[in-house]
Amino acid sequence: MHIKKGDNIIVISGASKGKTGKVIKSFPDRSMVIIEGVNVRKKHQRPQRSNQKGQVIEKANPIHASNVAIADPANGKPSRIGIKIVGEKRVRVTKKSGSSL
Repeated sequence: MHIKKGDNIIVISGASKGKTGKVIKSFPDRSMVIIEGVNVRKKHQRPQRSNQKGQVIEKANPIHASNVAIADPANGKPSRIGIKIVGEKRVRVTKKSGSSL
């Protein structure tokens, strides 16, 4: 999967199209990522104890990795990812500007 934890991304399709955020968690086996502030849903939670009140919590739900693209660090636009070998290491680079991630 081309998206990793900590990447800055842009949503390119779906209800949250155009929103940007940072990846909180990725699920490579399901090809999904959780992004802070994107695809937030409200969940009504019952009281856990007898002296506690019920509440409404906001939770970020996963979004499919095909619906997001890496934000290019040079210009902030969506870009695809490539691999460049620098010395002995593999480095992820953006296709638009060639800057490393």
